[in-house]
Amino acid sequence: MRAALRGFAMSNGPVLLWRGALVAVLLCGIGLLPWLSRTDPALTVLKARSAERDPTPEVLQAIRDELGLDAGPVRLLGRWLGGLLHGDAGTSWVSGTEVLPAVAQGLGVSLLLMAGALVVAALTAAAVCARTLWLGARQRPVGRSAGGGAAVLAALPEFLTASVLATVVGVQLGWLPALGWYGPRWMVLPALALGLPTGAVLGRMLDDLLPGAFGEPWALAAAARGLPGRSIARQAVRRAVPGVLPNLGVFAVGLTGGSVAVEQVFDIPGLGRLTLDAAIAQDLPVLQTGTLALILLAATAGGLARLAARLLLGRALRDGALQSLHRPTRSAPRVLPWVYGGLLLGVIGLGLLHDPLAVDTSARLQAPSLAHPFGTDALGRDVLARVGHGAFRTLAIACAVSAVALVAGVLLGLLPRLSGPLVDTVNAVPPVLAGLLAAGIAGGTPWTPALAVAAVAWSPLAAHTSALLRQERATVHLAATRALGAGRWYLLRYELLPAILPPVVRHALLRLPGIALALAALGFLGLGAQPPSPEWGLLLAENQPYAERAPWAVLAPACALALLGAFAVMAAGGVRHPWRRRRPHNAAQATAPTVPSADAP
Repeated sequence: MRAALRGFAMSNGPVLLWRGALVAVLLCGIGLLPWLSRTDPALTVLKARSAERDPTPEVLQAIRDELGLDAGPVRLLGRWLGGLLHGDAGTSWVSGTEVLPAVAQGLGVSLLLMAGALVVAALTAAAVCARTLWLGARQRPVGRSAGGGAAVLAALPEFLTASVLATVVGVQLGWLPALGWYGPRWMVLPALALGLPTGAVLGRMLDDLLPGAFGEPWALAAAARGLPGRSIARQAVRRAVPGVLPNLGVFAVGLTGGSVAVEQVFDIPGLGRLTLDAAIAQDLPVLQTGTLALILLAATAGGLARLAARLLLGRALRDGALQSLHRPTRSAPRVLPWVYGGLLLGVIGLGLLHDPLAVDTSARLQAPSLAHPFGTDALGRDVLARVGHGAFRTLAIACAVSAVALVAGVLLGLLPRLSGPLVDTVNAVPPVLAGLLAAGIAGGTPWTPALAVAAVAWSPLAAHTSALLRQERATVHLAATRALGAGRWYLLRYELLPAILPPVVRHALLRLPGIALALAALGFLGLGAQPPSPEWGLLLAENQPYAERAPWAVLAPACALALLGAFAVMAAGGVRHPWRRRRPHNAAQATAPTVPSADAP
């Protein structure tokens, strides 16, 4: 027993130290937030308590004395950590109430909402994979599906989906309650708003792995023996799910702390909304305790996801007896990407012909017409012109951030012991909080949203890369290639990267519309581009209050994002690693003369 504990400590000690250091750095960064933002914490707290009270020097000094701000951030952080050891997280600087009960209540609400959203996500993922499962169960050729429907769902903004569901289903039809949190019926609409985009991304990732599972020898042998197609499909799902499970843990934490917009629309007292309010008011005890709860949740979810993946794969993962799921398949249709790309370029081109800033109050909220094909907004500005002129900034920054996230995710994902704790810690930071931290360090520049989103956007890609790497290292053909004399760099270049890069690139492209939305949402909060900028996310946020009266003003940028998502995912259907075509796919095809050793020139 002692030997086992000693071995566990030696193998996992550095990882635990690395995880503890990351948590300490994050909590210290949050503790320094008021001083990093170059604002007087006492003034921010006073505004949060009473916006009408005059900030006289005497009042501000009284707040500093009350909160101990003159002692500095190090003393405040030490006092908060010391209280945690005794089960006391302090009191709120704004409301004066105990922090721990409020955070526990918000966490409970968010966990319940997360559970409902995961159920919706599972059903959505099943719908996305239904065609592949039906074909594979009948041993029919399974090519890589285009994924247009999944791309459209993944590109839908959560706050837009929430607003439409609340307005149409909750208010106009009256089928379900649209505001509050009083029972199971109040959970349906927000769970749908959160679960649909999440399920679309997870379903697309799972659908990318299923063709390889149906092509493995066990599936062919089971079909030859006459086993029911339903059993084969069930085992194929079990074989493919471990590659998606780490991202499921990432999504679970994101649904808990990152569902701020949905909680705001439906007036849900969750943890995401609590941390957002605390970050804006610089209520450090609440913000630090809420972030710590998210970090613990992220570590738990990540550990459970990795454990479940190991249990599902069983001894095959340990003994290196897996088959590679990433084998050559038929490419997705190449016509539809050009159709969607042409439509998007056509819309942008037509919009560039008009003035996006021309205000005509006599033409407010006009319906689409020949003069204004996409209608007008609340100031009488042409919506088509604003969509066209906002495309370059929106797409350019989103593509740049996606490229940075892809490179960082792949590089860190190839080092799982380093990136695992880092992914769990970064994933616990809501994008809004990341934006506030970036604004405090870099200032309120136009590039602040890009820095904030890039700082967290790589984590799902790193988790995906690590999961695929773990399985590819346990494949039979890799062991055979290594036995024939291949070195580490040869295996990485010709075996591991060709199997890992294509699905991760497709995953990154699927997230491109979401990154564009995250950038615009931070800009709307005052951390980047400001009105009257025609950025697509700002168009959605500005026109959201008029969605019931003038739906075209919201649908136009939403459809542009959906076209972007459909184009990106369908164009990624043919993404392959060029080296895979020149190398043998499995060990049976490999021969000694064709596999050079690590020392070969």
